[in-house]
Amino acid sequence: EGMPQTLTSTSMFTPCGFSPHLHTSKEDEQGGLIFQDGNLTSASLDALIQHLIPTTDYYPEKAYIFTFLLSSRLFIEPHELLSRVCHKCIEQQRLDDPVLDKARIRKFGPKILQLLTEWTETFPYDFQEERMIGHLKDMIHRIAPCDEAYWKKMNQLLQTLNQKLATLSHGQEGIVKINAAVSDKLVAFKSKPPSIQREILSVCSDPYTLAQQLTHVELERLSHIGPEEFVQAFVHKDPLDGTKTCFSEQKKTSNLEAYVKWFNRLCYLVATEICMPAKKKQRAQVIEFFIDVARECFNIGNFNSLMAIISGMNMSPVSRLKKTWSKVKTAKFFILEHQMDPTGNFYNYRTALRGAAHRSLTAHSNREKIVIPFFSLLIKDIYFLNEGCANRLPNGHVNFEKFLELAKQVGEFITWKQVECPFEQDPNIIHYLHTAPIFTEDGLYLASYESESPENQTEKDRWKSLR
Repeated sequence: EGMPQTLTSTSMFTPCGFSPHLHTSKEDEQGGLIFQDGNLTSASLDALIQHLIPTTDYYPEKAYIFTFLLSSRLFIEPHELLSRVCHKCIEQQRLDDPVLDKARIRKFGPKILQLLTEWTETFPYDFQEERMIGHLKDMIHRIAPCDEAYWKKMNQLLQTLNQKLATLSHGQEGIVKINAAVSDKLVAFKSKPPSIQREILSVCSDPYTLAQQLTHVELERLSHIGPEEFVQAFVHKDPLDGTKTCFSEQKKTSNLEAYVKWFNRLCYLVATEICMPAKKKQRAQVIEFFIDVARECFNIGNFNSLMAIISGMNMSPVSRLKKTWSKVKTAKFFILEHQMDPTGNFYNYRTALRGAAHRSLTAHSNREKIVIPFFSLLIKDIYFLNEGCANRLPNGHVNFEKFLELAKQVGEFITWKQVECPFEQDPNIIHYLHTAPIFTEDGLYLASYESESPENQTEKDRWKSLR
């Protein structure tokens, strides 16, 4: 009688062939769902919604639930979807009848509760909306008279959901505060700062420690990104609903954007730290330090910080410092650069990422589980997948094959973002990473020209206009 088990492992997300209907024909239609070789490839939106709804003797596959809840928002808002699911359940289970069929509802109850639990666990942000909670409560109120335990289950579900939303919004507030503090600091200094400016090496001189603290920041920020943000970032008008886009209000992608801002901040912080010291020897020392940090990030599986550090070092105010670079042992840097080389659609990086992902699957410790992808490339991949295939087929069906692929990419990301950071946190270093003043691009050039004077006319002109 117990509730079906909730799996939190990757099995939830890897769409492995839906209902293996072993038919000889290539294509097979079943209740408006089109299967090909046993995989669901397309269907009308109504048929897909029906496929989501549990009955006394049917429960949708986990991979289907995730894929459909993730992609359905391109066609219908979550509150509308939940409303339709509830209405269909009421109809099909005759929950409006004056006398309820208790035996039947006891078979159905655990399944609808399980579906609602999975929805709240995977897409908690959907339930920031009052209407969503309303539908949820209404459903439970209808089945609760048949079994006392359903009340308890609902309270548990709502409590867990509230805790999760509180944690997430607390994290968001923290990030908003940090972003506010940072934007004021951007213009804090135009030319070289006075020597009171702390620098990274006085806060943390050990590359291992810094790489670990960067990993802390990355995992903390990743944990706030809802899987649906990847889809919401690309919401267009739905051709079958000419009136509005599905998310007429703002696109709910704030955590995703905050994470991209963090990447940019880290690039600029690295460049600032390198351009700041007055002496060539010190600048070379900072470069070597960051090369070691980047190498350690690579070993940890933190590809996002790694890429930000390399990008910061490749900014032209830094790369033009020829005399400084001549003092650096660059072999290690070239190895890292080679790893993140964009050639062949980032072939080397993708190979390294697959290696880290594989290690993560067979990991024995949290440390081996860490995979932090180079984030803007992940977004770009999802963007191209989205642009490259239509959401709907010419007959108006939903192109489910596309959404399976989308769910695969987003599902992998969800697995990675759930890793607990195994390193001890150093609040001092983390505070510095978030709040140390950084140069604007102009500020970087000024500092760079003061460190090593302009080489050619273009640089001389630029320096002049900046001063």
